[in-house]
Amino acid sequence: MRSVPLEIACDESGSEGEKLIGGQTGVFAHAGVRLSLEEATACLVELRRRIRSPAVEYKANHLLRTKHRRVLEWFLGPRGPVHGRAHVYLVDKKRLLANELRALAGPGIRPDDELLAAFNDVLRTRNRRDPAAGSFFAMAGNTAELRAKVGRARDARSLDPLVPAILRAIEYWSAGGEPVFPRPRRTTVAQRGPARPDRVESGIGRGEVRGFPDRSAGAGRRFPGRRRPPDRRGRIERER
Repeated sequence: MRSVPLEIACDESGSEGEKLIGGQTGVFAHAGVRLSLEEATACLVELRRRIRSPAVEYKANHLLRTKHRRVLEWFLGPRGPVHGRAHVYLVDKKRLLANELRALAGPGIRPDDELLAAFNDVLRTRNRRDPAAGSFFAMAGNTAELRAKVGRARDARSLDPLVPAILRAIEYWSAGGEPVFPRPRRTTVAQRGPARPDRVESGIGRGEVRGFPDRSAGAGRRFPGRRRPPDRRGRIERER
């Protein structure tokens, strides 16, 4: 076993915090990539040769353009630089929210968009007297039992899929027994409640390595890979 933790460069795409419905994206993706600085630099040189964009930093949108489809297929394909070295964790945000609602209100409830939006607002607010709570309970059932369940759920955890995504990255990359250090591109990760991942530090990835998780996360939301079926909370994992 190595004495120095394995460093995994991580980034997300489609993150809107705890807002799971009515936002800009319907899917959240979190990617982890295992590449050395030298390998990442060589790949960027090849990407620049193939894409020929003057951009200083290449993002997922460069790969997702129709004219660069072959470059995307190379990047994610069996002969590409991230094959066997990348893992993407996907969350269908609306489905996650609907399953959270069913867990609290019972499987018989029909979670349309209006109800889900009200439910999302209730779980996001820290003010128990917020007017949004009234509209949700009016639609879902204004019972003491439901109010108690919602209150406990609101206090117990964050809806932000980034927290479980980082924990899953640690679990995935440490499966072989190696200590793992996931290095997010963002300088801060907000955590609260018992879901706080105490083993996670935050920082900026080194050199050219830091751009690869963004490209893998962005491409992973659109491009198929080896995929496990979604779990009951709408989470899907893809391996490259």
